[in-house]
Parts: sequence; structure tokens; C-alpha cells
Amino acid sequence: MAYERTGAGEPLLLLHGIGHHRQAWDPVLSVLAVERDVTAIDLPGFGVSPELPEGLPYDLPTVGKVLGAFCEEVGLDRPHVAGNSLGGLLALELGREKLVRSVTALSPAGFWTAGERRYAFGTLRAMRRAALSMPVPLIERLSHSAAGRTALTSTIYARPGRRSPAAVVAETLALREATGFHQTLASGGSVAFTDDVPGLPVTVAWGSRDRILLRRQGIRAKHTIPEARLVRLPGCGHVPMNDDPALVARVILDTSR
Repeated sequence: MAYERTGAGEPLLLLHGIGHHRQAWDPVLSVLAVERDVTAIDLPGFGVSPELPEGLPYDLPTVGKVLGAFCEEVGLDRPHVAGNSLGGLLALELGREKLVRSVTALSPAGFWTAGERRYAFGTLRAMRRAALSMPVPLIERLSHSAAGRTALTSTIYARPGRRSPAAVVAETLALREATGFHQTLASGGSVAFTDDVPGLPVTVAWGSRDRILLRRQGIRAKHTIPEARLVRLPGCGHVPMNDDPALVARVILDTSR
């Protein structure tokens, strides 16, 4: 898997959501790197990481084992982990398997009802179709105005105007070129996170303006993981790292301390 590593301190692994790439963490990377040895990765079939080998499913056990093998390969000894959306679900899976020291899950998947899952998957598919339908010159042109960036990314960001034009273009292209997109959705059709994560510090944080995974799912997460800290992220959307970098960095560092 492709990855970026920076900083010093205890290890921290960052996992992005479906259709995104490791650059989703750029707004908080420099702050986290002051206290942590931070590794942000492109999940299999996303960003510039290749797909899983043919025949391997994109389910929780398989991708969890891949992540565990990655940590062993690059020398991350039971890192802290923070994940967003799909990455949040994977972070909880690593916590359940006791492969990490702490878990911060930002709007994690897996705490939905059947109807909420259908809505989320439908929204994601619509985003993918829109990204595929637009010529690259149009994406680039839209990225140069706040209104255009809103049109491209308002589903995941509450404050899309804050995202740079280059970042918006890059993540729109990442969505359209994600080779693991359909396999991941197919594997997630029956996924629900139903186990506790005892013995580890766990924080579940939800943006108050999340338009993909509605914030009431955080209450279910708290019932499932009773010892978890449930944090509200005011004014943040589904990908909160861009909407309020200082708050998100503080939540991750507080959990890992």
C-alpha cells in the first residue's frame, strides 16, 4: 500500500474513507506529527494503492489482516489508529483484534439501520457517477470557485470552500479512479459493527452536519461500545478533518494520550 510517514513519537495510523485517499488527512497531519509518528495510507484499491489480489474480498476480516500485515512490515508496533467513515470501521476492527493501542473513529460506518445503509450507499454511488461523468477540464474549472468546490464536495464537507482547488481536483479524481469502490460497497452490504472493544481507549466522534452517516448513529455506537467516549464535532460534515482541523487533531491526540 502507498503511504506517507512523518513526525516523531508513538506511532499513529490514519485510515481514510471509501472513495477518498490518504490526502484527506492533510489538514491535520502537521499538528499530529508534532507528537506522533504518523503514517497515512491509501487503502487497497484507493488512491494509488493497487487492488487486493483477485479472489480476496474487501470485507472487514480480510482488510483488517492486510492492515495488520502492513503495520508489521513497516515497523508500526501496535499503533494508535484514527479512521474516518470506512476507515473508522476498520479502526474499530483493529481495536477489536487488539492490534492497536487506541481507536479514534470519525463518523464510522457500521452503526446504521438497513434504511440508513441504503441511503448512504445510494449517496456514495451518486457521487461516483457524478465524478465519472465530468470531464477533467470541467472539474478543474469548478475547483477555482467556492461555488464550484461546493458543488463538487458539499456532500462530505460542511465547509467545502475551505478546501484548496488542487485538493478538490485530486479527491474528485481519486473517487472516479478508485478501483476498489464497487467491491468495498458490495462487501459492506451486510456489515454491522456489533462487538464491544474492551480494554482500549476508544473515541467515537460525529460531525453535527454529517450528510452521509447521520449523527444519531453515534448513539448506537455508544451503546455498542459502552466505555467509548462519544464526541460531537460542531459544524463538521462527514469528513471533519477539513472542516475543523484543530478540533479533530485534539480529539485524536486526547484519545492517544
